[in-house]
Amino acid sequence: MSVEAAQGGKQLSYEEARAELVATVERLEAGGATLEESLKLWERGEKLADMCQSHLEGARERLQARTESEAADED
Repeated sequence: MSVEAAQGGKQLSYEEARAELVATVERLEAGGATLEESLKLWERGEKLADMCQSHLEGARERLQARTESEAADED
């Protein structure tokens, strides 16, 4: 999945996506939103969670490639 925001195609960093996800969850937990607003918040939260997961997977792959490269250099 692409790591882009739904609005304007702006790429979000992991930190930005996580902060927006936290704010979205807090708004949902606070209640008071209409059903339609709650559904939109939920959908946005799902997208943000996917973005965060994508960032984490990319970081994990980079670290794994780096450690494998260093291990190969030692041989």
